[in-house]
Amino acid sequence: MLYIVLFFTFFSLFLYVFLGGADFGAGIVELFSSKKDRDLNRETIYNVMGPVWEANHIWLIILIVILWIAFPAYFNVIIIHLHIPLTLVLLGITFRGVAFVFRHYDAVVDASQVWYNRVFRISSFITPVFLGMSFGALISGEILLTEDYASVGFKDIFIDPWLNPFAILTGLFYAALCAFLAATLLIGETADEPRKIYSRKSAFYTVVLVIVGGCVLLYGYLTRMVFVMDFLQNWISLAAIGLSAILLIFLWRSIRREHSILTRVLAGIQILLVIFAAVHAHFPNLIITSNGELNLLEGTAPEPVIKVLAISLIIGGAIILPGLYHLMKSFNMINIRIRK
Repeated sequence: MLYIVLFFTFFSLFLYVFLGGADFGAGIVELFSSKKDRDLNRETIYNVMGPVWEANHIWLIILIVILWIAFPAYFNVIIIHLHIPLTLVLLGITFRGVAFVFRHYDAVVDASQVWYNRVFRISSFITPVFLGMSFGALISGEILLTEDYASVGFKDIFIDPWLNPFAILTGLFYAALCAFLAATLLIGETADEPRKIYSRKSAFYTVVLVIVGGCVLLYGYLTRMVFVMDFLQNWISLAAIGLSAILLIFLWRSIRREHSILTRVLAGIQILLVIFAAVHAHFPNLIITSNGELNLLEGTAPEPVIKVLAISLIIGGAIILPGLYHLMKSFNMINIRIRK
């Protein structure tokens, strides 16, 4: 039953990075676009995101619930030591959602629309940055586990783990990943000149993603970080990244030819390979602190709890996945436009 729980844990992580990432990325693409492209992007993402933008966060909720119930030791470390960036993430999601709704449904069109647009774009960028910074904090080795809070400062425990160069680079990497996903998926939602625009943006953010990802690994290597050094010595993880690099050739070719189906498939495979490489490099020690490494499989919930959770996830998956498919089909979100 534990393997079923682990499967749903990483399956939820993948779907949130992929679908939620594309959701955030739409705002990032709009933020860094010209005024003309911003107007195009606003209309396009409204048509695409409108029906499902809230549904994407269900995978984050499922992931949090699984960690809370099945892996309480990990959940405690995350929720206590990273409560500041995670609170900022929640605020970003909230402000972004409010701005998304009001900039389309506000009965009065006035100067407030400018602020709705700004809040949506900025929160779309900041939120994934803090998400990435939180992940970077978990593997940076900066988290300090202690029960003697009188001997250490607030900054040492609650600020330094996530506010450091490696965590910031990781946050920027995830933001670039989100922008890449959004631009790539939007190729299949447009036609003619708009499709060419998103094809160029997808190619651009692919380059940005590779550069920022290289900076993350380079910084980790120069500072001899445990996670990065283990990553570079793990041949399976390196093979996954190598395969991802090879697939970039086919992805770029697909982007130039504006193939909507193939670009989406290749983008999904890219995300899957990156997550697999990162997890495999240090599994099951997925949290690295200044005190040592924490094993995900140690301190799990009792077997009866794991069993009930696994059964609940199977039943829930059987209900949620068909429902999500029906939602997307109802709004023509899975009717891929074939280029003529």
